[in-house]
Amino acid sequence: MNITIFGGCGFIGSHLAEAFLSEKFNVTIFDHINADRTNLLTVENEIRFQGGDFQNKKDIAHAVAGAEIVFHLISSTLPGSSLRNPVYDIETNIIPSVNLLEECVKAKVRKVIFLSSGGTVYGIPQHLPITETHSLNPVSPYGLSKMAIEKYLGLYSYHYGLDYTVLRLSNPYGARQNPQTGQGVIAAWVNQIKHNEPIEIWGDGEIVRDYVYIVDAIEAIKTAALRDSDQKIFNVGSGKGCSLNQLHRIMEEAIGQRIPIAFKGSRKVDVPTNILDVSLIKDVYAWQAKTSLKDGLQKLWLSTAY
Repeated sequence: MNITIFGGCGFIGSHLAEAFLSEKFNVTIFDHINADRTNLLTVENEIRFQGGDFQNKKDIAHAVAGAEIVFHLISSTLPGSSLRNPVYDIETNIIPSVNLLEECVKAKVRKVIFLSSGGTVYGIPQHLPITETHSLNPVSPYGLSKMAIEKYLGLYSYHYGLDYTVLRLSNPYGARQNPQTGQGVIAAWVNQIKHNEPIEIWGDGEIVRDYVYIVDAIEAIKTAALRDSDQKIFNVGSGKGCSLNQLHRIMEEAIGQRIPIAFKGSRKVDVPTNILDVSLIKDVYAWQAKTSLKDGLQKLWLSTAY
């Protein structure tokens, strides 16, 4: 089977490429022409790499030609940066994503897997844990873009029969996550600890998030891609909440050393609590996260050389 991963050079994309290559799929990676391919060094001779511009329809068309499944992992912004320039967020995320769906229909792609954001599309939760039927009230343009792309997927399925699955991922962590992007508190902390710097906590440390180890997340993505269901939207996470203060204590236990903290001001783009209900994906695909937070942190610590 031929698959194309948009954003395949990144943290999640590189792990996904490895997972499908191990099962003998033909993998095409679409990313920036000058994208750092370090994450793909172990498999660079097994993949087809296409460098291009996600805002260029011809590049998109070339990347999806012959693909049966397309994975959409590209995002040009973060919650904070999207707030500074909402128009850029629309131009570089929503519009190219609609172009991608157009080209998938033309190329007769069977299925699109979109990695949405379980941490931002719901906004401030009205109940916990958050189910897939929770209202969508993003507090950042980033979350609004994810929501809009989800809706366009439904639209293209209705009008053109394009199959799809939306995975609302919580907070993935693990090897190869770039600590410099501003996304992924665990990667940032590991980097700071490795450089003998205090970790940074925004606010009072009581913000609660749901963290999922990358190996578990990849298994969920792969399962959703290869199996069909009438259900099109799934939360993917551990289903357990952990405050930043709790995360700090668990990390100290995992790596066996004291970790100093530097507290920073709170941010309005950070919702107070986000815990995903993952019972639906468990019921439909028999998937659930297997790696405890402490075990995942230990594996990450031992594998990281920053």
